[in-house]
Amino acid sequence: MDLTTTAYGTWSGGRFMHFGETLSEERYMECIRTAYEAGFRTFVTSDVYGNGKADELLGEALVGIDRDSYCLVGTLGHDFYQGQRQGNRGYPRFTDPELRGPEGYKAYLRMACEKSLERCRTNHFDLVMLHNPDEAGYTSPAVWEGMNALKEEGLSDRLGIAPGPANGFTLDVIHCLENFGDLIDWAMLILNPLEPWPVGLALPACEKHGVKVLTRVVDFGGLFFGDMKPGHEFKPGDHRAYRPEGWVEHGLEKIEKMKPIAERHGLSMVEFAAIWNLSQKPVECVVPTFIQEAGDDARPIEDRIREFAVMPDVRLSPEEVEEVKAIGDNTGCMMLKGASKRHEVSERPDEWPMREDLLELAGRYGLGEEW
Repeated sequence: MDLTTTAYGTWSGGRFMHFGETLSEERYMECIRTAYEAGFRTFVTSDVYGNGKADELLGEALVGIDRDSYCLVGTLGHDFYQGQRQGNRGYPRFTDPELRGPEGYKAYLRMACEKSLERCRTNHFDLVMLHNPDEAGYTSPAVWEGMNALKEEGLSDRLGIAPGPANGFTLDVIHCLENFGDLIDWAMLILNPLEPWPVGLALPACEKHGVKVLTRVVDFGGLFFGDMKPGHEFKPGDHRAYRPEGWVEHGLEKIEKMKPIAERHGLSMVEFAAIWNLSQKPVECVVPTFIQEAGDDARPIEDRIREFAVMPDVRLSPEEVEEVKAIGDNTGCMMLKGASKRHEVSERPDEWPMREDLLELAGRYGLGEEW
């Protein structure tokens, strides 16, 4: 089963990422069941969330539901089996040379995939993605030989790449597609009307190589759900509180300018954000972050899930897509992760020095050399 238009991610609900209220295990699983009942037929999980706990809760929540009736997407990449957590950096990638060399990549990926499947109570993923790769993940033939082995051994029907955790990696993704695109079916990228840059620059390359795109953060930190107002107060520890001051107010001002387009098509603003993504090739699936906001007057997370489950069968015109892109233009608003001229050495697993082959690639794709 291939991915459907909407997907539900196990990062929702605040248990494994810090935002809004943290749901109890039972309510967390009930949200997954609510998603299925509302029409979601694609579920995305990651083995590193809760060191396997998200996999377990997803598997338990879907017990009794026909496995052939939903698409299951797994993501692998952080080694929490042998690696030691490195503070807010999280667990090291399995490609960390202190853990293993290229000769060990294939065995690690098989082990991690099999354990994730066991926790999810199934024997195969419909899609397994390389999660938050470091530079080796984008460039190493041994990594993609290991990923391809998962498909050859029947552990996954499709393969993909999921850059992160922050935004960037544009040239790295394009380089990866040029070298391993014949193995890659899907890419999971950050895209929404308030963040058209930089992912929009990679979409033509994805289309060129026949790679479908699943877009995350379509809700822009919950803003498109419509519950957050100017001056919104976040709970202590909510990761959205670390965004630049005024991001809520700035975003709401731009959303106001987009509302006439949404109203023209009879869309709520979160539907509008999703449809804007889906109106661009090769985007074929959208996955938001469902958050139970703090406060007695906050809408139940279950209502948000039901609202998003099935998207209206409409698309924006190319002119409308560009109009929204101009309103939401965020070019240069953040320091990007991945290859960058800022770095002479790689000190973190999500940042590394720019390479000449990437600059040549940027020139061929008309992306300029200021990275």
